[in-house]
Amino acid sequence: MTPSAATPAYRRLSIEERRSQLLNAALSLFAHRAPEDVSLDDVAEAAGVSRPLVYRYFPGGKQQLYEAALRSAAEELQHCFAEPHEGPLLDRLARALDRYLAFVDEHDTGFSALLQGGSVVETSRTTAIVDGVRRAAAEHILSHLEVTDPGLRLRMTVRMWITAVEAASLIWLDEDKQPPVEELRDWLVEQFTAVLAVTAARDPQTAALAEKLAADG
Repeated sequence: MTPSAATPAYRRLSIEERRSQLLNAALSLFAHRAPEDVSLDDVAEAAGVSRPLVYRYFPGGKQQLYEAALRSAAEELQHCFAEPHEGPLLDRLARALDRYLAFVDEHDTGFSALLQGGSVVETSRTTAIVDGVRRAAAEHILSHLEVTDPGLRLRMTVRMWITAVEAASLIWLDEDKQPPVEELRDWLVEQFTAVLAVTAARDPQTAALAEKLAADG
C-alpha cells in the first residue's frame, strides 16, 4: 500500500505572530474605511479568528487595537523618510516622497481619516502618534541637510513643508489621485526648494543651504 502524502502539521502561532496577524487585518480595514466604521467583528472576520481572541490580545477593545494599528502605520510612514545619505539631496528627497506617496495611495481612506482627525476614536494619544511621524520626518530631512544645530527659521521651514506635503496628499486623494503621482512628487520637491529660497532671504543659515543645494543640482 502506497503511503499517503504527508499533510502539513498545524503550527500554532506565537503571541507576536498572532498579534501581528490581527494588526495587519486591522490595518487593511482601516486603510479603506474610517476607524469608526470598523468593528472588532470585522477585524476578527478579516483575520479568520473569533471575536474573543481579538479581545484576548487587545483587552482594551477597539480603541487599543486602533492605537496599536496606528503605531504600526506610523512606523511604516517614518521609514518612508529613512534614506541613505548618498547622492544629491533632492534625489534623496524624491525617493522618500515616492515611498510616502505609495503609502498614501495604498491606504487611501485610512490615510485621510488619520490626518484629518475628527474620528470618534481620536484621543490625545493618537494625535501624539501622528505628530511623532511629522517630527521624525523633520529630523530625517534636517539630518540630510547636515545641520546639527538648525535655527528657528530653518526648523519652521522644514515643518511647514511637511504640513504642505500632508495637505497636498489629502487634496490629491480628494481629486481622484490627480495629477499623476510622479508629477505630484516633482512638484513637492520644487516646493521644498522654493520655501528654502524664501527663508534664505531672512536667514543666513538657510541661505548657505540653498546655495549648497543649487551647487549640487
